[in-house]
Amino acid sequence: MLEFRTSGFNPYSVKYSPFFDSRLAVGGGANFGLVGNGRLYALNLNSNGIVCEKFFETQDCLFDLTWSEQHENQILTAGGDGSLKLFDLGVGEFPVAGWQEHGREVFSVHWNLVKKDTFLSSSWDGTVKIWTPERKESVATLPVHSCVYSAQFSPHHPDVVTCVSRDSHLRVFDLRTKPSAQNHMTLAIPIHAPPKVSAPGMMNQTAGPTECLTHDWNKYRDSVIATAGVDTMIRTFDLRVPSGPVNMLPGHEYAVRRVSWSPHLSDVLLSASYDMTCRVWTDGSNVEQGGTGTGLGREMGRMDRHTEFTMGVDWCLFGAEGWCATCAWDERVLVWDVRDVMRG
Repeated sequence: MLEFRTSGFNPYSVKYSPFFDSRLAVGGGANFGLVGNGRLYALNLNSNGIVCEKFFETQDCLFDLTWSEQHENQILTAGGDGSLKLFDLGVGEFPVAGWQEHGREVFSVHWNLVKKDTFLSSSWDGTVKIWTPERKESVATLPVHSCVYSAQFSPHHPDVVTCVSRDSHLRVFDLRTKPSAQNHMTLAIPIHAPPKVSAPGMMNQTAGPTECLTHDWNKYRDSVIATAGVDTMIRTFDLRVPSGPVNMLPGHEYAVRRVSWSPHLSDVLLSASYDMTCRVWTDGSNVEQGGTGTGLGREMGRMDRHTEFTMGVDWCLFGAEGWCATCAWDERVLVWDVRDVMRG
């Protein structure tokens, strides 16, 4: 396990580069993001461990970041001051571009993996905005009318956008549809609807709707999404059957801050939680491994080396199928092999 310390700054997000297996970006803020500056780190993994290639100071905390899909040296950040900033590792110490339309904190950013000249942002102001790097104004605004904690483009369809929000709904937008009273929204799924399949541990999960903090698209099944949030439960949904979750994965003791499907295995995902653990799960769908395609999920292992809220997790896209990075409010970034946790 490799470690890097972000001394004086508490990380909120860590992302692997889509171009290099040895490069990471980490964003966070001083004083747990409550007050003070933010910092963006560009890290390299080499024979000496994890070293800082470059860092950028910002006036407010960075709640999220995403690597550009167009340029290997550029990173987009989401700021607590409502701004988006694009940094280039080869150009000085200031952002090369910036956007300011959101009325409150920007909590997530995501670059389109298919249509690579497009990115999005979501904010506590209740909107998702679509952007291109060449324009100073947003291309489109998708009103959600509730604090939006996480938004993404589908990795399968360049014009499909999803988000989760404070009101415990998973919303699906299709930018190909004509604007209407729904503003491109094609689906709104209540996250706390009863599950399609009951299992041990689910029966007493009867609490009302709570805030949903994170979601992620499955990289192999183009209708499957995982969500998680304040009630500690990870849920998987199939957009073809939107009446309720297909699967529920109980186990975390506190809110789940981030989920991430594996880029290598169709049934495996990681979660990062305020209970200071990062856990690896299967949703039970891997037929080749004995699953039925709609089986019950389970926890396969956990990493508990962090000593504060675990805020971010991301998979390495390259090489062996188990490497990932996590970050937490203990001012540490850890790089580790998920397979060791599963064996343990």
